[in-house]
Amino acid sequence: MIVFDLKCEQGHQFESWFRSSSAYEEQLAMALVECPHCGSVDIMKAPMAPNVAAKSNQQTGKAVPASASVPEAGPVATAKSAMTATPELQQLVKQAEEAMAKVQRHVEENCENVGKNFAEEARKIHYGETEERGIYGESSLEEAKDLLDEGIEVMPLPGARRTDA
Repeated sequence: MIVFDLKCEQGHQFESWFRSSSAYEEQLAMALVECPHCGSVDIMKAPMAPNVAAKSNQQTGKAVPASASVPEAGPVATAKSAMTATPELQQLVKQAEEAMAKVQRHVEENCENVGKNFAEEARKIHYGETEERGIYGESSLEEAKDLLDEGIEVMPLPGARRTDA
């Protein structure tokens, strides 16, 4: 699965999940992708926000879950600072955590875990050397950047990493 940040001709931004880059292109060509705000089918990819977080106890270069983009950094908050905030913010944090867990479950249930072979397998799929399918696994930040440089769309998988796979 792959998520794209999209933008319509009116400037409305939204995100949508697709099985692959080619599935996105096919649906776009058939005018099946439309803005949920205004219904426009004149859609393009918007710059994607980063979704990469590192724990303070992680070393650079360690394997991280990968499956989209690593552009420029944006605002971040720690779970501790969010939980000492207003009840409304606490509720939003809880909803976000539940949504991320749902995304992770969906990917784990519908995609193949290729483990540490993620970068290699993503390249094989991209270059047509193996069947196209949804995959997830582990890669270093450097490997993820290299994939993006090659035009292979990947994204960090939200939520905690599973080590029992």
